[in-house]
Amino acid sequence: MTLRLALLAAVALLAACSGDGKVREPAELKDIVNPQLKPVQRWTASAGTGSGDLYGRLEAAVADDAVFAADVRGRVFAFDPRSGQRIWMTETGARVISGPTVAGNAVFVGTMGGEIIALKRADGSPYWRAQVSSEALAPPVSDGTLVLARAGDGRVYALSAVSGARIWVFDRSVPNLTLRGLGTPVLAGSAAFIGMDNGRVAALRMLDGQPVWEQLVAAPTGRNELERLNDVDAALLLEDGDLFVASYGGELVRIDGDTGQVLWRREVKSYTGFARIGDLLVTTDEAGVVWALDVNSGAAAWKNEELKYRRLSPPAAFKGHLVVGDFEGYLHWLDPRDGRLVARMRAGRDPIRSAPVAGEQRLYVLDTAGKLSAIRVD
Repeated sequence: MTLRLALLAAVALLAACSGDGKVREPAELKDIVNPQLKPVQRWTASAGTGSGDLYGRLEAAVADDAVFAADVRGRVFAFDPRSGQRIWMTETGARVISGPTVAGNAVFVGTMGGEIIALKRADGSPYWRAQVSSEALAPPVSDGTLVLARAGDGRVYALSAVSGARIWVFDRSVPNLTLRGLGTPVLAGSAAFIGMDNGRVAALRMLDGQPVWEQLVAAPTGRNELERLNDVDAALLLEDGDLFVASYGGELVRIDGDTGQVLWRREVKSYTGFARIGDLLVTTDEAGVVWALDVNSGAAAWKNEELKYRRLSPPAAFKGHLVVGDFEGYLHWLDPRDGRLVARMRAGRDPIRSAPVAGEQRLYVLDTAGKLSAIRVD
């Protein structure tokens, strides 16, 4: 049986301890002199209880008509993106652990019991429910025809977006010990890209789930199973036909999306995700260092170590700057030219694990206690 470790227990343990076993304290925040930006919290709303101490992939989903969120008690919410007023709330009766995501007229969530639930976007009423083989730790994604759902045992399911009926299954074995978490699939035309717990990434045909190619991102190394963790849990980024992939095994790569050929590699150990701003690819590593890499070569443009061990969220690009959240509910703005911290605000008192989501005028942030904030930058 595969043993999954919660990131709060496994990753925090690995990242927070030095080689001699001493605990590394989170970096103390220093005042920002002459901030370049003034973040303002426009509204806040309660999206239930959030994920609490459970590590999942509950995230805000932003669309023109609503901002969607969910909590582990099974409630799914839609809020007005301008005012924060709740549009609807529905009770699924399940323990929701991933999503929501939005496609067409439907909203999708995944549950700890291995259910994929589709709701009507207009009012939250049920469309269908489908069962997969184990906990649905990655948010389901859809192209309007198929819904792709990932199960904790390594299987990828393609379900009918209309009925939830199973169309095909892609199966790969997973190591005995993995991080708790699964990267969200990326859909592009006739292909789906999947990062796996065995340190590989695959391109699958949407038609039948057959692999077009598979590529090893990082081979397991180390003296024990903890040191050999090499999951590809970071959210993949597809830009200009190429795929950016990070592994907890310590490799960040750019891959040709058509052939699976590795175009460059960089030694960065990450489980979060990426933001693209201009010619820079930005990520946060397991130690809380923010890296900016040249997208064409992988060379480091800069790195910021002022937020080390603060358990950073994936970065987001918003209004020409970069934003990351941390374990105390702070949001930090960085200048993409040199990585300097240029502004900070506290959105709440609880950790921000999911990436802030940029809307047209506002940045939306969901913390682990279910507090949803809309932030404008002046």
